[in-house]
Amino acid sequence: MFSLISRAILFLLGWKIEGQYPHHIPKKILVVYPHTSNWDFPLGILVRTASKAKIQFIGKNSLFRPPYGFIFRGLGGVPVDRTKSNQFVDNMVETYNNRERFTTVIAPEGTRKKVDRLKTGFYYIAVGAKIPMILTQFDFERKVVRYGEPFYPSGDKEKDFEFIFDYFRGIKGKYPELAFTIPEKNSRD
Repeated sequence: MFSLISRAILFLLGWKIEGQYPHHIPKKILVVYPHTSNWDFPLGILVRTASKAKIQFIGKNSLFRPPYGFIFRGLGGVPVDRTKSNQFVDNMVETYNNRERFTTVIAPEGTRKKVDRLKTGFYYIAVGAKIPMILTQFDFERKVVRYGEPFYPSGDKEKDFEFIFDYFRGIKGKYPELAFTIPEKNSRD
């Protein structure tokens, strides 16, 4: 029922979902780009519910403090202390390795502000846990959320990031000027 309600809300707002959410893959990491607005969160919750997907999200630990922290935990949030290095990647790989089913979503920009480089933890989690990434576009210009095909990283970071950048190139967030600037395509000749 919640799925139908979420689909109706997305329809009324003019949004559509393209691609198929891979329910059949028990462990995966959704990589969402771009992340430029607070509106990304409710959109993500609607899409998750419409897709009937059980996905947890990573958020800064200040979101999980009273008085509203219980809401973010109830929605599947996992707090992360971004002020110190705490072996986040290793802990996430261990979490994936210790569960039969687990899906989380990460925005590689790590913030809604303009950044000069992406955080790479999502990549190293996928490599370390030997799980696919589901590259997911939040295209506010076209009002489309698009699930990509499962992408298993090869371990060749440069080559894999070319693929990732190609997938996200041209996608516009709510505030395009705040999105990480995808580098021009490299020629590998």
